[in-house]
Amino acid sequence: MQQMKLLQSLYQQRAFGYQYFDDIKSVPFENSDLSDMPSTLTQLATYINDCSLCNLSKGRKHIVFGEGNVHADLMFIGEGPGELEDNSGRPFVGRAGELLDRIIQNVLMLKREDVYIANIVKCRPPANRAPTEEEVAKCKPFLIKQIEIVKPKIIIALGATSYSYLTGDMSGKISRVRGEMINFGTSKLMPTFHPSYLLRNPSAKKEVMSDMLKVKAIL
Repeated sequence: MQQMKLLQSLYQQRAFGYQYFDDIKSVPFENSDLSDMPSTLTQLATYINDCSLCNLSKGRKHIVFGEGNVHADLMFIGEGPGELEDNSGRPFVGRAGELLDRIIQNVLMLKREDVYIANIVKCRPPANRAPTEEEVAKCKPFLIKQIEIVKPKIIIALGATSYSYLTGDMSGKISRVRGEMINFGTSKLMPTFHPSYLLRNPSAKKEVMSDMLKVKAIL
């Protein structure tokens, strides 16, 4: 039964235009039948509010579902909530969120409420570590449904973890792939550096500026 649900999920995602790779075909996508999920973001948020599919649920304070324009042309996807996000239930708050907001406003000439912001996983991994493949396998179908509902023109994968789990390219270095436009279903996907990386490496801001200008040109 589990294998049948996995095959149904993969076929549904391929029909929708998403790419999947040998690296992640074996990851079990339980509860991943997208047709069974609600068709609006509000309903979907309620649907997963009591999720306990993985161990991350045991330590969370809040599920960090995502926020923004439900019909946004631009969607940002990070790795997972940190402590501040877990406390508030909102994605990208604190210093990294402030930097992302400045990039959105000063480079893309948009407001935070014009875009949609989410993460690969909805619950905070302990000590802000990267989520595991098993954790992503439980949570990614919810993200795919968010993407299906929002239908963004461009998805920006913030950091290596986001890029790897979205595309299945588990060996791709973010410094090598950043700035490239990748076909991802009906959207384009661009990987770039995570705002937390920019806080530690301010000199990389010029690369992100270049990436965002590419995005701005086709929005």
